[in-house]
Amino acid sequence: MSRSVTHRYRDPLDEIWLHAVAQIGFSVERSSKVYAHSDGRGVLHLADRASFDADDSLAQLILHELCHAMVEGERAWTQPDWGLDNISSRDEVREHAALRLQHELTSVHGLRWVLAPTTDFRPYYDALPETPLLGEDPAAVFAREGMLRSGLAPFARPLAEALQATEEIVEITRRFSSADSVYSRL
Repeated sequence: MSRSVTHRYRDPLDEIWLHAVAQIGFSVERSSKVYAHSDGRGVLHLADRASFDADDSLAQLILHELCHAMVEGERAWTQPDWGLDNISSRDEVREHAALRLQHELTSVHGLRWVLAPTTDFRPYYDALPETPLLGEDPAAVFAREGMLRSGLAPFARPLAEALQATEEIVEITRRFSSADSVYSRL
């Protein structure tokens, strides 16, 4: 006897962040050929589940790419990889700005560690102060520009809703998590 499958399971955080990114105006395609790539035509090509490290999630990857979009501004949305050089260190300060913005947006909701980046820049993120937007470090200046954009269309509502929904799910999940789960980390 065969059974007809009419619905599929998807991680709740994936559902939230896929909805948010679509509301903002981008789509997501999963692939084993990339980790993260914006094609400049509105598509975020993100690693498939099999390509993730144990602490990766689609939610944090989408959020990080949205942080790049906010830091770089609308002019960069039509450029591959937001117009950034991700091979050399030329745009490292812009990467740092996206990480500072990610820290600021997530910390307000208690999600700093749940939605933390897991790339080679993780040590930089981990070392950020509790107030990552303060100061005259160029990365902080760029991050403040991104923070301003986060409060405007098309980001404001979908981002706020996604962060709030994620906070609610994480709070419930945390109660049931083992010590090695990203959900157990405050």
